[in-house]
Amino acid sequence: MRHPLHLFCFCPKCGSNAFVENDFKSKRCNDCGFTYYFNPLAATVAIITNNKGEVLVATRSKEPAKGTYDLPGGFCDSYETAEEGVAREVLEETGLKVTSARYLFTIPNTYNYSGMELHTMDLFFKCEVENCDATTADDDVAALQWIGIEELDSKNFGLKSISKSIEMFKDLYKNNML
Repeated sequence: MRHPLHLFCFCPKCGSNAFVENDFKSKRCNDCGFTYYFNPLAATVAIITNNKGEVLVATRSKEPAKGTYDLPGGFCDSYETAEEGVAREVLEETGLKVTSARYLFTIPNTYNYSGMELHTMDLFFKCEVENCDATTADDDVAALQWIGIEELDSKNFGLKSISKSIEMFKDLYKNNML
């Protein structure tokens, strides 16, 4: 697949069409000298467990991977920490209020949005919430359900990084590293 930079034809600083490839991750304007680096977008993912040893799993209501399992999360907004972003996304998608978010691991990923492949840096958090029983599927979530950690099957999760994270989380859980 072509690098997304090919879609950027004009310099964002001066508007010149002399915006050319600089290297594999940047373009440079031959008129004003501005260099644009195409860095990954920050995205957060919440792994929420209850006292029954279950994980809160969402069903995606939109493409990509509509109808497959997912975990609550999404893109960070400008001027927002990753912890604030994961708490906001959890509230928007589940109605749950995050009381703590502990960083677990990061997985680089790509995400197809409006026909463009976005490069992301997916930050995974183990989140505690106020009341596990008060879930409401909203935003881009069709349904929510609790699934036992041992019953989680990574093949049911439609996004690559989420699928991989399920295996990583299960290993951490099995080795008492959470």
